[in-house]
Amino acid sequence: MSLNLDLTGRVAVVTGGTRGVGAGIARAFLQAGAAVVVCARRPPDAPIAADGRTARFRPVDLREPDDARELLQAVAAEHGRLDCLVNNAGGTPYRLLGETTAERHARVVELNLVAPMTASLAAYEVMRGQPDGGSVIMIGSVSGTRPSPGTAAYGAAKAGLDNLARSMAVEWAPHVRVNTLVLGMVRTELSALHYGDEDGIAAVGATVPLGRLAEPAEIGDACVFLASGRAGYVSGASLLVHGGGERPAFLDAATVNHPKES
Repeated sequence: MSLNLDLTGRVAVVTGGTRGVGAGIARAFLQAGAAVVVCARRPPDAPIAADGRTARFRPVDLREPDDARELLQAVAAEHGRLDCLVNNAGGTPYRLLGETTAERHARVVELNLVAPMTASLAAYEVMRGQPDGGSVIMIGSVSGTRPSPGTAAYGAAKAGLDNLARSMAVEWAPHVRVNTLVLGMVRTELSALHYGDEDGIAAVGATVPLGRLAEPAEIGDACVFLASGRAGYVSGASLLVHGGGERPAFLDAATVNHPKES
């Protein structure tokens, strides 16, 4: 029996879907047959398209509850339904805790935790009245599961996002499923800013057990699965999409020679 992930007739909204991981997610939904709306504060440099189909762009600042509600209600009114919200918008600059003010760190938490909650609440208003309910997917990070020096507020927000999703999954069942993708490093058009040239990107990728960074399309495939009927009994879950995680540093630091078995 084949694994059918056909989302024809379904409607998905991808926040921050104009570039990088978000654009990869949007393209995956387009390839699965869904109607896709991407939103961000600024439009994409080029239309987000795949397989001859194009996502529609809507400008929005998700930190404004009224704007988030208006966006999702407009999508539902235009398409007659809203099946999936992917909370991908977020990010942070590198900033040590003691090098700036609490207010600036709070803005990072607002973008990466409060804004997804705001958008999810707006989506829930629509989805709870639909016969088929809906699906909310949070884009989390390994930064929320380990110390994150330089991005501490971001890591704290992502940890909170995972916990928020679990609570939503309980409160909103059985009509709305809520899950989190916990991402590791992903290769995007901004990778060079973080890791340097191709040699630097390859060196960073070599630290991952699978030997490379993820591609945005692979994150998109995981989102399509969680949004599909094949994941109909998956809610409150945290799906690790990190290539096996990080090799423990002590394994490379240790100088002990392990005896070979005879």
